[in-house]
Amino acid sequence: MSTQQAPGGRILLVEDEDSISEPFAEALRREGFEPLVTRTAAGALEMAEEAEPDLVMLDLNLPDGDGRDVCRELRRRSDVPIVMLTARGTETDRIVGLELGADDYVVKPFSARETISRIRAVLRRSGSRNGAAEKALRIGELELDPAARTARLAGEGLDLSRKEFDLLAELMRNAGRVVTREDLMAKVWDVNWFGSTKTLDVHIGWLRRKLGDDPNDPRYIETVRGVGFRFAAPEAEAPR
Repeated sequence: MSTQQAPGGRILLVEDEDSISEPFAEALRREGFEPLVTRTAAGALEMAEEAEPDLVMLDLNLPDGDGRDVCRELRRRSDVPIVMLTARGTETDRIVGLELGADDYVVKPFSARETISRIRAVLRRSGSRNGAAEKALRIGELELDPAARTARLAGEGLDLSRKEFDLLAELMRNAGRVVTREDLMAKVWDVNWFGSTKTLDVHIGWLRRKLGDDPNDPRYIETVRGVGFRFAAPEAEAPR
């Protein structure tokens, strides 16, 4: 195992087809990344623990398991960025992958150049989330600490998934202003996402339930039809 970090970062590639993993690993090396390759779900979890990669590129179809289960377990353990890799390209597959906590979705066959560009974009977004410390946000009884990645409502901790947390943080940063659906998808999911934004509605619904928010009489998250969502401004929200 290399002890010196490659300039681009360490990429764990979980792919059982040598015809894909070998040339893509070489392309990663040429672009300044350190590729680590494994063919199995078990190997993915073991190497993710030992090597602490900067990003995991994860095939869905693995000889010893389903990549979605690996994604779920990786997300339970850490916030490592995950790019799903699969031969299936339906909208449903993309939504399932993103809702499990993946940061992006690449369909085979894929261009190495485009995929590496997407990897860099995911790493930039992840770096901006984990970089400079950001002040805690408070609106009424809701508190969110981006640095510690914790959220509390009326003093009680909220159990939020990674995407739910990032979505809530983005809405609270823009409290009182309308945030478009496209901007939320670009900031929280993928700037290159061109499919349905149904997954956004699903996550908004989950957030509302956890916040005890009634969509017909919202305390926090207001739907602006045809545009996006507005989070309550600090001065507008008052504990009930």
